[in-house]
Amino acid sequence: MLVLVTGGMGFIGSHVVTALTEAGHGVRVLDALSPTAHGAGAPPLPPVPGVEVMRADVRDRAAVVAALRGVDAVCHQAAMVGLGKDFADAPEYVSSNDLGTAVLLAAMAQEGVRRLALAGSMVVYGEGRYDCARHGTVRPGPRGVADLDAGRYEPPCPHCGEPLSPGQVTEDAPLDPRNVYATTKLAQEHLAAAWARATHGTAVSLRYHNVYGPRMPRDTPYAGVASLFRSALERGEAPRVFEDGGQRRDFVHVRDVADANVAALHGLGTRIEPGTLRAYNVGSGTPHTIGEAAGALAEAFGGPQPVVTGEYRLGDVRHVTASSRRIRDELGWSARIGFADGMAEFARAPMRAPTPPTLPTAEAPAPETIPASAT
Repeated sequence: MLVLVTGGMGFIGSHVVTALTEAGHGVRVLDALSPTAHGAGAPPLPPVPGVEVMRADVRDRAAVVAALRGVDAVCHQAAMVGLGKDFADAPEYVSSNDLGTAVLLAAMAQEGVRRLALAGSMVVYGEGRYDCARHGTVRPGPRGVADLDAGRYEPPCPHCGEPLSPGQVTEDAPLDPRNVYATTKLAQEHLAAAWARATHGTAVSLRYHNVYGPRMPRDTPYAGVASLFRSALERGEAPRVFEDGGQRRDFVHVRDVADANVAALHGLGTRIEPGTLRAYNVGSGTPHTIGEAAGALAEAFGGPQPVVTGEYRLGDVRHVTASSRRIRDELGWSARIGFADGMAEFARAPMRAPTPPTLPTAEAPAPETIPASAT
């Protein structure tokens, strides 16, 4: 089938393009080639020879309609990612992620494209799963400034105040987005679910956990924590680990994530009921702490050892790790690249060098096609 990959020149999207072509599918890319992700130089070449790349913003309705012609399915990776710098980023997050998704879905409805794989995120859960010895599974509230200032990072049981045991979150857990980016990712899911009901389309949301690997952007506050650590090492600096470094996450390699997208697109034609959106966690299934990730990268890079700073960000959560059993059982996907091997590769892998963001222009540029035969 012919698949449109939005954001297909980006970190995750470029790996998705490679995985799809290796699986025998045709691919077309729509990407704005934002300087914050790609740098200010000449546009990068198509990720795979023979792949057509259309340079346009996903909020440009005419460009999206043109990109959808002849397409069988869409893999929607285009988004503004990360926690950002402060709340002043909120309008651009909402515009890029939610308006962009709405424009895409409206164009898909118009053009009769009925299969969608959405790049979701584990941030929609807020905190992950916690169990109290007395009260069973509980949902702790947001951590308070006074506790964080005092170094009390672990959320207590909301009923008795006793310590909690973190576990793996499933797709049926309550959703509780706690920052602007998380809110936009949940809104994307709601929009996709509404589109599926209205058009009798099929959709999946792949809730990525902490994705890392080659081609991550460096030196930007909008990247994931693994990129921040690797960027510091590239500059000859020690990675700065917030809180006490004990935050638990599920680090999943980008090539595994790309393979999950291929499995999801195959499932849209066979396993997913029309008119619905089905969510899947995409994680390795093996939790590691933030401190372990920083240490593994520093050791493999041969750079300065991490520094635990005690700093914190109110938008962060303490622990969130994945149960990826649903996607394994229903779509046959599981991660193949282990933490040690993946981090060792990433420590020496090439990264992108973005430039500081510029203010958006009043009008989006006309779509530009980068020839697929460029070398």
